[in-house]
Amino acid sequence: MSLTVTLKPAERSFTVERDERILAAAIRQGIGLPYGCRDGACGSCKSRLLEGRVIHGAHQSKALSPAEEDAGWVLTCCATPVTDCTVEARSVPGAGEFPILKMPSRVLSIERAAPDVALLKMQLPANQNLQYRAGQYVEFILRDGARRSYSMANAPHLLDTPPRLELHIRHMPGGKFTDQVFSTLKEKDILRLEGPYGSFFLREESAKPIVLLASGTGFAPIKAVIEHMELKGITRPTVLYWGCRSRADLYLDAWAQAAAARMPNLRYVPVLSEPRADDAWAGRTGFVHEAVMADLPDLSGHQVYACGAPVMVDSARRDFTARCGLPQDEFFADSFTSAADAGA
Repeated sequence: MSLTVTLKPAERSFTVERDERILAAAIRQGIGLPYGCRDGACGSCKSRLLEGRVIHGAHQSKALSPAEEDAGWVLTCCATPVTDCTVEARSVPGAGEFPILKMPSRVLSIERAAPDVALLKMQLPANQNLQYRAGQYVEFILRDGARRSYSMANAPHLLDTPPRLELHIRHMPGGKFTDQVFSTLKEKDILRLEGPYGSFFLREESAKPIVLLASGTGFAPIKAVIEHMELKGITRPTVLYWGCRSRADLYLDAWAQAAAARMPNLRYVPVLSEPRADDAWAGRTGFVHEAVMADLPDLSGHQVYACGAPVMVDSARRDFTARCGLPQDEFFADSFTSAADAGA
């Protein structure tokens, strides 16, 4: 038995099969609901249930608190409808316009850009026309069926021929996939991947100034967005804040410096939270989102695109909206939730 979910104010409807979650059904039918982690950890898919009833699967309280659930909010990635439902959700134009493909990919190179960061380049089959928006991600499908998500770090126009993806992977000791990347994975190995996924991409219809906020390897999708902006000649005032622990963790600092030199509208501000004595660091220090607030105490006229560790994304969302006047619907995020985070 299938049920119907109707989206407001978009006035779009789609069917949900028995025991299927709302977001999975929407993705399957090309409906552009917002989402990020897809496992109840980030809260990007939080929407208001106007009519009907759902059952929630396991999720983190930081993504949806009991009080929010009582007030009628749902996480579409975890919510299974038990009746026809009406959901109030911001429509994401075009999030479902590109088909989700499953394909083999071959390791072209593995470059250690930092002690715990690898730049992985994957070649795709020449006959697979992967299309995506700068900022979206793919999932590696491991042998046991487990999945690991990584954002494309190159914009679509830089896929090259044959197509190749650039991915930035941070080593998580004990991680099922990252241990493999940093130990046994080698050139010419074959990995399965699927995508594109995610609703993190530049809203080009806006003319507002942009804050790009990254921590660690959250820089990967931000890099793709910058490449896309340069290609399209987007000249909205833009500032990139990249937060890392030490100078070595700014693994593409030279790339960011060069991009800012080429693009008159782009300013780059690296921020270190734990600079080492031998870093000889004279730049900004502290939490990266606090550096944004120090420079831009009024964000009411901005858009923010944030990528990185959940604690950074959550803190930025909370403080930018509560203390800097940023409208909630102008904060776009991709929270890098690891398997360890999801199981916490």
